[in-house]
Formats: sequence, C-alpha cells, structure tokens
Amino acid sequence: MTTVSLTVNGQSVTKDIDPRTLLVQLLREHLRLTGTHVGCDTSQCGACVVHVNGVSVKSCTMLAAQCEGAFVTTIEGIAEGGRLHPMQEAFREHHGLQCGYCTPGMIMSAIDIVNRKGTALDEATVRHELEGNICRCTGYHNIVKAVIAGAEAMGGGMRQAAE
Repeated sequence: MTTVSLTVNGQSVTKDIDPRTLLVQLLREHLRLTGTHVGCDTSQCGACVVHVNGVSVKSCTMLAAQCEGAFVTTIEGIAEGGRLHPMQEAFREHHGLQCGYCTPGMIMSAIDIVNRKGTALDEATVRHELEGNICRCTGYHNIVKAVIAGAEAMGGGMRQAAE
C-alpha cells in the first residue's frame, strides 16, 4: 500500500491506496466523486478530465500517487455557494449537452482553455482545443457556443475555478 495526501476540491485527503491506483479510481471509488467519468481508459475521450495544480489532465492515465501534495479540482469543486460556475451555467443555457456523460470533462477542459487562452475565444480555437474530448451525442455546435459564452462570462468579472 501507498499513502497519498492531496487536496481535492479544497479538502485535505489522505488515503492508503494500491500503488497502481489511477487518479480517476481514487476520485470515483475512494472519494465517491463520481462526476469524473471513465469513458475509454486510454486517454482518448476526455470524460475524465480534472485539474491538477491548475492544469487539465486526463485522470484515467495518471497515477494517484503522482498527485502527492497536489491540488485537484473536479467538476464537483467548481460551483461555489450553491451557484454554478459560469462555464457550467453556459453549458446549461446553450444546451451544450445531451446525455451528459462527456459534459464534466468538457467543462473542465473548457475552463482550462480559458485559463490558458483568455476569454476572447473564437470557434476555430475552441474546436481545436477540444479535439481531445469526444461527445457521441452532439454535433459540437452547442458545445462550442457554450464554451465561447462561458469564456465571456468568466471574463465579465465572474470567478474562475479555484485552483
């Protein structure tokens, strides 16, 4: 067994885990944070995207032990005070989802895009940046609209995800 200590959504966590435990397994199975989804186990679909020390990562291919001392933010950790994060609100408002399976990873990736690229995003940039996230239900049109609207809302004095 390996002991890992990290901060998840602002809460200190220490767990004894098998050294082969993936970050997504720690989140879902040990911490019961099931908003992070497993879609492919091969880092292809993006359903498992979380932020580690402020950077988006695919948690299905990262060992939990690699997160020793890290700050991890999941989809459950971005809303604040009962209010949706501006990107979550934009996905709701612009119907950037259908079944919802890819949505948490899409939102976490979208927040990372804004953090890296700024709030003035165009369609081509959003489409390029979301290439590592797969949605099997939509044609991405509403997802792109939602990301652009969410980016604008994040730039309008609204808070970004706490990292």
